[in-house]
Amino acid sequence: MASLGLRLRKVRALALLLTGLSLLVVLLSAYLRLDGAGLGCADWPACYGALLSGEPQEQHFGVARLLHRAAASLSLLLACTLVWQCRRRPMIESAAAPATLLLLLMLALSALGIWSSDPRLMPVGFLNILGGLGLVSFSWRVVLASRPGSALDQPDEPKLLLRVGAVVLTSTLVLGALLGSGYAAPSCPSFPDCAGRWWPTAAGWAALQPLSILTSVPQAGDPGGVTLNLLHRYSAMCTLILLGTAAVRAMRDEQRRRAAMLVLVLLITEVALGTLTVISGFSLGLAISHGVCAAALLAAVATLLRRSLSPAVNVCASSV
Repeated sequence: MASLGLRLRKVRALALLLTGLSLLVVLLSAYLRLDGAGLGCADWPACYGALLSGEPQEQHFGVARLLHRAAASLSLLLACTLVWQCRRRPMIESAAAPATLLLLLMLALSALGIWSSDPRLMPVGFLNILGGLGLVSFSWRVVLASRPGSALDQPDEPKLLLRVGAVVLTSTLVLGALLGSGYAAPSCPSFPDCAGRWWPTAAGWAALQPLSILTSVPQAGDPGGVTLNLLHRYSAMCTLILLGTAAVRAMRDEQRRRAAMLVLVLLITEVALGTLTVISGFSLGLAISHGVCAAALLAAVATLLRRSLSPAVNVCASSV
């Protein structure tokens, strides 16, 4: 049992390191993608997305790109070690599943990197954005599953409001990924409306599919871009109301109070960052912070969805 406890601590330390590295990868990926596209450039929005007009340019290996590759490579090595630590006997069942999914996601993103140099491939950008969020989510779930006192900390049956809020949060992130991969920011440069429009037109619903090959940036008032922006904003407001209410209710439980408070703070911060990004004329720093905060919010919601630890719960693993 002592050796199992030591291994749990190793798993938890690895998972915490992977969570930090995953957040760094999300930050650097957002910087490379948005800076390369010219977000908030001096001649905005005419200078935005100029890289879509021709063949992909040769990548320059600056400090940010080298750091991104180093962080991603180190994460892959640590993920392999994490899976081995979770699956060797006695297997830590609760942590083995998310650790394996984390490794598989890393391998999939590594393979996807073959096509990442072409910004016109919207499916690649879409999957990269969602994949980065998944890295943070899965690595943090390993942290939760390896907490001291319970290797098999089982998910609680969350309240309906919290479950619905988590689903709406997921839809908001998917819409955000469509916005980012489709270079749709210039379509809606005002807030809270889109140049007088408050609801998507029928012609814009075709934008809700990530399989396009981009040739140009959607201009202000583009039906598809307006649709994505408005749906993302409305979904974000629904997420704030649902998860915010669920978090306030969860604060009544002393064991859940810290997680609920963190969810509430990150919710407000995320909405504020999104609003300021638009109002500021799409500042690069604010846009990157918006993406990193979304990843942190996913991890916080995952914490709130799990049952709080009880002192009576024992460490469990598969039999030796």
